[in-house]
Amino acid sequence: MKKALNNIVLYCMAAGVLASCDKKLDIEPEGSPTTGYFWKTSADAIYGANAMYDQFDGEEFYGRGFMWYINASDDMVTGRSNAKADNVKNFNSATPGVSYLTDQWKMRYIVIKRANDVILHVPGIDMDGTLKNRILGEAYFLRGLMYFQLSYNYGNENAGVPIVTEADLSNTAAVARAASVSENYALVESDLKTAASLLPYFDTYKAEDYGHAHKTAAWAYLSKMYLYTKSWPNAEKYADSVIKSGKHALLTNFANVFTIANNWSKEYIWSALSTPKGTGGWGSILPGVMLENKGWGKYNGWGYYTPTKELYDAFETGDQRREVTILKPNDHFQYFGKDTIYGSSNSLSGYQFRKYMEPFSYAEPVSKYISPNGDHPTTALNPPLLRYAEVLLIKAEAELMQGKNADAEINAIRNRAGLASITGANMAELKKQRRCEFAGEWADRHRDLVRWGDAQTVYAQPLHGYNGTVIWPARTFNPAVHNVWPVPSTEISNSGGVIKQSTGW
Repeated sequence: MKKALNNIVLYCMAAGVLASCDKKLDIEPEGSPTTGYFWKTSADAIYGANAMYDQFDGEEFYGRGFMWYINASDDMVTGRSNAKADNVKNFNSATPGVSYLTDQWKMRYIVIKRANDVILHVPGIDMDGTLKNRILGEAYFLRGLMYFQLSYNYGNENAGVPIVTEADLSNTAAVARAASVSENYALVESDLKTAASLLPYFDTYKAEDYGHAHKTAAWAYLSKMYLYTKSWPNAEKYADSVIKSGKHALLTNFANVFTIANNWSKEYIWSALSTPKGTGGWGSILPGVMLENKGWGKYNGWGYYTPTKELYDAFETGDQRREVTILKPNDHFQYFGKDTIYGSSNSLSGYQFRKYMEPFSYAEPVSKYISPNGDHPTTALNPPLLRYAEVLLIKAEAELMQGKNADAEINAIRNRAGLASITGANMAELKKQRRCEFAGEWADRHRDLVRWGDAQTVYAQPLHGYNGTVIWPARTFNPAVHNVWPVPSTEISNSGGVIKQSTGW
């Protein structure tokens, strides 16, 4: 893992080529290259490709900020008092100025800028053709993924997000939003298809290359994008590309998905690469963010994103996923090498997500399994962003929306959870399986509710804690406005007003 991160966490390069790195792991910058003599060698291409991943270490990238959007769902609440988070959860007009969200847009455009550099310059470098194709594939994959995340969060038929490609690198003027998100999805589609054609399969990588983009990840995100565009035959087609590749499978035991030993298992498609190594770790801080505030005196947990009773009650009797997913009062779990009985002094709901707790289970875990810096609580566990189980349920949803039978895919998920097979599975069952399978993950329950048209009804109901009391009042969700998140106000200001706010925000 450390070796893999040595290849991803990049050399810092001078302005004009790459923005400076905020964090590094066991590497030192070599000089200050400029465009005048950079992009000449295969080493330059590798450095440039690795730089695309640098932002993944940002606190808000796959740690706290991005999860505020998912926190809007009925599966979780903020967990501890936080006025800024409350604004987001309640879809308040102050949301565009919330500092946690400010960098979401900016960090993804930094990745896009670096991908554009690679796409523009690497084709002209005299280097090994196989490596060149892989690097270009990574650039198209990451650009497509960033535009996908930006598009479904900020774009709709009224306005997309600004499109900046390698053809625009010399343009220093602010770029207006696309006329419609359909323009963004067209670019995402093109980029991910190009990426899939260039990238190798993951199982061809050596361990030091783990964490780099690969072919089935591109197909998987293509299939998910087609759910958002309601292109059901294509969603099924590209999910099938992943399934029929023979490269992936469900792990037999659901609990094993969330273990360090299975970071790179057959179920892995794409994850938030993380490590506790170095003085402050690197990657996703989500496990520490979800940990009990102050970690019962042993670690600086942040106490955010606590499950609701609505989520706990959504699981069928006998569903093995519930106890793997949620800690409730009086549950036994391992913490810092000792059997511990769960109880919280600060959780708003009385619950805690359990999925990411393995790194904290070991005796003396600091530096080996969890970051020595509790203000940047990364771990040795890679939180999954998209896994094979989701590919199966993407195919199932696409089949159902075409009037086809999806029992095989849905029963594969049910059976792994310890539940009996059913016949004639419908969309209600599909929705339940997505909720129970991916609770607390980046699959994004909030966006599911929005795209299904269920958000207004669901959010009109209050949320409850372990003891049955209301912990979050009913909320007003206006589908005409809240189907997208607002553009951060800093981006509108920095563009001189060229970038406009979404209608209603």
